[in-house]
Amino acid sequence: MALSEEDRAYVQDLFSGLGELSTRRMFGGLGIYHRGQIFALMLSDGALLIKGQGAFIQYLEMMGCDQWRHRRASGKEVFMPYWSLPDSARDDPEEAVALAKEALRNLE
Repeated sequence: MALSEEDRAYVQDLFSGLGELSTRRMFGGLGIYHRGQIFALMLSDGALLIKGQGAFIQYLEMMGCDQWRHRRASGKEVFMPYWSLPDSARDDPEEAVALAKEALRNLE
């Protein structure tokens, strides 16, 4: 299922507190960028994922976020550097932006 313009608008609204936000279609979903740096994904099924690196990974895991596993055509499962966005952040732009800022801080 491909994402709609409504999905793109939702992402833009959710993370609007960051400023300078852009999205790019990728693999039926969206890459979500701040100043050219990807920090989150929306998968084609609507799942929102935030990029984890460094100490932020432990924080995401403590929050109960799950790491994204991608199954390749060969059947091999690969862990990707993205974790599920907490449900509470999907409805709270302040929480979503705080997590996005932390993700970006750890990507530097």
